Amino acid sequence: MAIYRFGKHPPQIDYRTLRFKNYLTPKIAAPPAAYNVLTSVYKNLNTADPAELFPMDGNDMYGDCTIAALAHAETVYEGLLGTRKIMSKQAVEKLYFSLTHGLDSGLAELDVLNYWRQHRVTGDKIITYVSIDPKNHTHVQQAIKLFGGVYLGFQVQQNCQQEFEAHQPWTPGPLINEGHAVHAVAYDQNGLIVLTWGNTQQATWAWWDECVDEAYAILPPEAMNPDFAPGFNFAQLQTDLNAVAS
Repeated sequence: MAIYRFGKHPPQIDYRTLRFKNYLTPKIAAPPAAYNVLTSVYKNLNTADPAELFPMDGNDMYGDCTIAALAHAETVYEGLLGTRKIMSKQAVEKLYFSLTHGLDSGLAELDVLNYWRQHRVTGDKIITYVSIDPKNHTHVQQAIKLFGGVYLGFQVQQNCQQEFEAHQPWTPGPLINEGHAVHAVAYDQNGLIVLTWGNTQQATWAWWDECVDEAYAILPPEAMNPDFAPGFNFAQLQTDLNAVAS
């Protein structure tokens, strides 16, 4: 079996983190029964090869999954706009070791997201991110539909790598002392699809409920367009961002 690395730290608690649920208006649409962001990305970029668009990014050598997931998220956002931007393995590793101060120590997702909010990576800086209650499947589905995915972290189950190698969905199992970061891009009644380790990976909703310990919707610059996410109160979010910053 190939070697895959983890590297996500336990969730950080920051009272300033804005919450997805606080910006949903009565006009928010119910999520469709099934949705796959990659359908549009693959069409726009004329390829359906996940290994090409979402490569390993050094996550077989280093615990840089939080940066690899960032890179995959950015490729998705740019792909939805018809632009092909794939962060190089060297750039992923360089950013990872810059944030860890040269150590292969893994990272916390909030540290990565705060960096992305303050600095350009391969595209633009994100406007911000908002936390999602992982237990609220409707909000998870709405975030995937509205914002092109969910950046998430989970506690690793014992058979995580074996199921990935066998192309089997992730299912609940005994947890090991590891955390992993991935980007969710699709869902249906049976579960989700996430990007990791140079491929797509299915996961059941039971796995999600057992293992996922943090989830975030990322707001790209396009979210400032009032037609970008109907039913999401971006004006209130801007007000709250300014209050937090001051």
